[in-house]
Parts: sequence; C-alpha cells; structure tokens
Amino acid sequence: MIIASHDLDIPWRPRDLEQRGGRSIRQGNQNPAVQIVRYITKGTFDAYMFQLLENKQRYISQIMTGKSPARTMEDVDDVALSFAEIKALATGNPLIKEKMDLDIEVSKLQTLKQSYLGQKYRLEDRISKEYPKAIAQLEETIEQLEKDAAHVKAQGPLDKDNFSMCIGQKIHTDKVKAGEALIQACRGINGSDPVPIGTYLEWPMTLHYNAFSQEFKLKIGHKMKYAVTLSTNPEGNITRINNAIKGIETTLLLKKETLENTKTQLAKAKIEVAKPFTREQELKEKSARLFELNALLSADSKDIVVIDSEPEEGEIQTVKTQERTR
Repeated sequence: MIIASHDLDIPWRPRDLEQRGGRSIRQGNQNPAVQIVRYITKGTFDAYMFQLLENKQRYISQIMTGKSPARTMEDVDDVALSFAEIKALATGNPLIKEKMDLDIEVSKLQTLKQSYLGQKYRLEDRISKEYPKAIAQLEETIEQLEKDAAHVKAQGPLDKDNFSMCIGQKIHTDKVKAGEALIQACRGINGSDPVPIGTYLEWPMTLHYNAFSQEFKLKIGHKMKYAVTLSTNPEGNITRINNAIKGIETTLLLKKETLENTKTQLAKAKIEVAKPFTREQELKEKSARLFELNALLSADSKDIVVIDSEPEEGEIQTVKTQERTR
C-alpha cells in the first residue's frame, strides 16, 4: 500500500520516471489516489536535466504516435556541456534558458530545411530526367498506336464477312477453321520462346507457352505487340484477337491522357522547385543569435577556479582549462 512517492533526483531517461511512478500507480494498491512529488531547485542543473527529458520524451512520443516532424535526436552522451552552461545553470543566468530554447528551435528549422532541400533535389531530378524520359516514351508509343489504329481502319471492319488469316502455309477464310488451326499450332509449341505462326491483317503473329500461368499466349502486331490468351474455343480465339485489336483506340486515348498529366506534373514541379525555403530568414536570425549566446557563454568559461592542492592560508590557485570537444 503506497500513499506517495518522492523523486529526489532526475534520471537520464523518461522511462526511469515512468517506472518509478509505476511502482505506485498499479493494480492492487489500496489507495484510490497517490501523490507523486518531484523535487527541483531553481537556478541549478535540474533545469537542464528536465529539458533533456522533455526533448527525449517528445521524440519518443512522435515515434509511438506516428508523427515525424523530427528525424534525429541527440542523446545526452552526444551533448557536450561546456563549463559556461553548468556555471550559468548554477548561478541562474537567464542566457542559458534562451540558449536551450534556441537550440530546439534552430534544430527544428534545420530539419524542416533539410526536408525542403530533399524534396527540391527530388523534383530537380524528376525535371531533368524522369519527366522528359517518360514524355519521350509516351510520345513514341502514341505515334506507334496512331499508325496501328490507321492501319486497322484501312483494313475495314474486323467483323466483315471476307475474313482471312494465314496460319503456317495455309490461308483460312472461315473463323472456325482458323480458330481450330490456332489450337493445332499450340500443340507444336514446347518452349517459352515466341514462334512465328502466321499473319492476320498483314501483321505477324507469334505464339509461346507461359509455364507459370500454363496458358498459350499469342501476340500480334508490327512494332507494337498486342497479347491475347488463347482458349479451347476455336471461334472464341478469333473474337479475342479482334477485341485486342479494337482495344488500340482505348489504349491510345489512355496514353494521350497520361501524356497530358505528365506534362502538367512537369510544369507544377518547375513551379515548386523555384519556391524558396519560407523560413530561411527566421533560421538565419535564430542561428545568429545562438552563435552570439555560445560566444558569450564561452567567454565566461575561460578561467575556472579550482583547488588541485591544499593552498596556503588565504590563497586560491587558478589554472586554465580546455573546453571539451566532441
């Protein structure tokens, strides 16, 4: 049964405080309320310690909740406290509070700028490489589709009565007979390499077996190829081939729409990449002020009074100290 817990010191990690509280706030405690008392002294190192705990807990909470405004965090082992900071905390120097606040603000602004620069570099890469390449490929595809669409249109309606398909060395004018010949050609296919089997609408046709799907695939076309999966229905195979050829017009419209969207994305990317970092001036001003504070605190720590041996009565020995480096 616990009534209250008293924290006399400040740990390095937020979880240590949580574990201390967990010993009081837990199932089985007969008291409905528990007091948690934490002792701090104004103008001492306590302020910096709680500042560290706050920064760590904020970073941990961002990860646990899925928020990510910050990508990195310095642990206490990476923070080199200067003598000036310790001295300022001990004496209640207000500059140290301003410095700690600026450290956090400048770090956040630098993170935002890095995110801005990362996005800018990605846009520049897309503007110079990805978008031009995609546009060129789409334009080439559209040109080929337009030629194929014109070729099909010149052949007349696909459902016309004067049907003609060449398979092997034989020309078939009956759709059922042509479909049966396609099925017969499948029996002679053993590997996955495309095998020429004939022509339709003056376009060459190839056939291969897909071992993964266990299906026979027919491709028809000149530079552009249109794939068809064959079935065991002779006339249905001819219908499937005609449907694939009719789909050229639909594919052409989709490619033209994609081309326009890609050009629009390129134009927007050029506008976005030209925008400056909106908080650049704020970052410069706060970084300059932080530099001033570091210089002021550093100047206060040039000479530190220490006693490395027992001095004579009334005498204090002073030595120079070197600042710690990371």
